Amino acid sequence: MKIVVKIGTSTLAYPTYRLNIRLVEELCKTLSDLKNAGHEIVIVSSGAIAMGTGKLMLSSRPKDTPTKQAAAAVGQCELMYTYDKQFSDYNHTVGQILLNNSDVQNEERHNNFQNTITRMLELGVIPIINENDTVSTEEILIGDNDTLSAVIAASIKADVLVILSDIDGLYTADPHKDSNAKLISVVEEITPEIFAIATGSDSELGTGGMITKINAAQICNEAGTDMIITNGRDLSSLYTIADGGSVGTRFIGKKAE
Repeated sequence: MKIVVKIGTSTLAYPTYRLNIRLVEELCKTLSDLKNAGHEIVIVSSGAIAMGTGKLMLSSRPKDTPTKQAAAAVGQCELMYTYDKQFSDYNHTVGQILLNNSDVQNEERHNNFQNTITRMLELGVIPIINENDTVSTEEILIGDNDTLSAVIAASIKADVLVILSDIDGLYTADPHKDSNAKLISVVEEITPEIFAIATGSDSELGTGGMITKINAAQICNEAGTDMIITNGRDLSSLYTIADGGSVGTRFIGKKAE
């Protein structure tokens, strides 16, 4: 199975903008185990700006573009050092890919990054992908890492995109505000009603929210790739997904007839 895993900032980092070491160690161990079982793993990792914010000892996430870019440059080094060290402990090699909007929109550059990821997987490498925030002139040119992960999943014809979030999945209402909200386990079709349920992010750590995840699901849906939103605090769900089980919310990709 070809699995793209998107890891959000709220999963990687504490509100202090410091790495959640225990969770990241467990994540890398779990993904290494799944790779040992024969699955192909691609990671889309947020967190560069948050990691840089912590390492630079800034009091809050920067709001001006130059400081965001500086924090991203510092934080990306920290992220890749951590991933490289953790996966090396399990005899796996990682490689970094940083993308800009033109890498997605320009056909030739898009083909180039598709070929690169494909070859990395053939060589047994785990690609770790992020938007190149150090040179982007807007907050997120591609849209956000939810969208980026969906574009990548569609590009490489992944079997499933797993978005690790700070919530169990898509609910009928915001579960933080409505105790009667119920988890929606399967979404067959992304309707206006589904979009109406989605809300913006309440987290200061990241830039995404449920609406970006619904947009990502729509990209996957059109490409025939399933997408699952599940809670990044329970990484046993990755084994369940690899075994074809049900966790979180699964958006069913359209299958060719």
